[in-house]
Amino acid sequence: MRIASLRNDLRSPRIANRWMIAAAGAAVMLTIGAIYSWGIFTQPLLVAYRWDLTTTTWAYAIANFSLAAVGAVIGGFWQDKAGPRTVAIAGVSLWGLGNVLAGLGTSLLGAPWLYVTYGIVGGIGAGMAYIAPLAMVTKWFPDKKGLAGGLVAGGFGLGAFFYNQVVPRLSGFHTAAVHAGGFIAARTAAQSAGTSFDPAALTLAQTFTLDDIAVVLRVFVVSGVVFLIVGLTAASQFRNPPQGYSPPSPPRTNSRRDALAAATGGYTPSQVILMPQFYLLWLQLFVNVIAGISIISNAGYLLADLTKLSAATIAPLFGLVSIFNALGRCFWGAISDRIGCNHTFAAMFAVQAVTVLLLAHVHALLPALAAVSVILLCCGGGFGTMPSFNASCFGTKFMGLNYALILSAWGFAGLTGPMLIARAKDLTGSFAGLLPLIAIVLSASVILPYLTKKPSLYSGTAATSARASTFPVPFPRTVPVRNIVKP
Repeated sequence: MRIASLRNDLRSPRIANRWMIAAAGAAVMLTIGAIYSWGIFTQPLLVAYRWDLTTTTWAYAIANFSLAAVGAVIGGFWQDKAGPRTVAIAGVSLWGLGNVLAGLGTSLLGAPWLYVTYGIVGGIGAGMAYIAPLAMVTKWFPDKKGLAGGLVAGGFGLGAFFYNQVVPRLSGFHTAAVHAGGFIAARTAAQSAGTSFDPAALTLAQTFTLDDIAVVLRVFVVSGVVFLIVGLTAASQFRNPPQGYSPPSPPRTNSRRDALAAATGGYTPSQVILMPQFYLLWLQLFVNVIAGISIISNAGYLLADLTKLSAATIAPLFGLVSIFNALGRCFWGAISDRIGCNHTFAAMFAVQAVTVLLLAHVHALLPALAAVSVILLCCGGGFGTMPSFNASCFGTKFMGLNYALILSAWGFAGLTGPMLIARAKDLTGSFAGLLPLIAIVLSASVILPYLTKKPSLYSGTAATSARASTFPVPFPRTVPVRNIVKP
């Protein structure tokens, strides 16, 4: 049924355009999705500059916070006024520039430079580039919000997948990763044996050289240039649908009319932040992101810790399973169109809770990768489902800023989760101790989706009497929010 609907859309000259625009949105997502590949840089940077894991992870945590809590909000507000193309071009430019500058100056200026360039400049740009296609595609697909949002958001997960397939296989980077892993293994063995660690006594395979540092930083520079070329080309295709746009569709049922009404109505951000639904959605996204983003931040290191294999061996394998982050955005987004967003989020919480608890006790490679795959599937699913959940509650008229405000949950989760798990590793020597706590939080959150009640739609004539209400004020079907006046 869904494939037939897609085929009909593609045959229509008028509507084929929206699928090309969605493809451009996915391409922009591919470039910024490389942020989820940070784990392949953790050990090389840690060894190159003798940082601890907390210092190294701060760059990733700041980038996530800047992306979701700052860049997405700026981009959401701006794109509601200037349109998605301008915002996406500015965002891609900052993201590419941040990577280039990080590669050029980190050796000279250290961790603070990496935090500012990759973390703040790049992170803010990535957030602006992230929110623009999601807000745009929801307006183009009022009849397929879950599917379209999942496809575009899936590009973000695919970006990490492709990046993880390419970079660890570059001969120079692979050599640097092997040297970094050997250095860490030798240091850990010395600490376990209670002997002093002498870097001068290391073998060639355990020695991280100046050439290794140069290769790692060159990857940042080249990556930034590629992001600029691909991202700017795709972003130039962005635009919102014309006024009064309506996609070709089967005869409208009541539920379909309600969904399409949401495309022309909506709450203003000032109304949304007064609603309990906003805080419930925010909390659900925060919880759903915690497990996945904590693993992604130090994926190779975490799996090496659990399985006792080298991070260089694990990196390409994690690159393969990282595709589940992309698949989850499409899979759960499509599922939500059928069973509803509430049931979908509850299912993702329950599945993750069980899987995270099992991961804490797994030490074989294949079961560990399987568990991580399931967690990434659900983590990605939250991003594929939340745009539809947001639109069904608040409409799409002010989708850019409304969804950006909810995405700030991702920023706080991206700051909290990776730093907690990195700190736990620095203090206890293991990642596993924090995983049961994450499982408990996920289990307790299963109730949250069922507390989130969607505001009921109403006619335009009823709007005039609802303006003064503080909590759920349904968005109007025919009367724009800005025209509602007090009686």
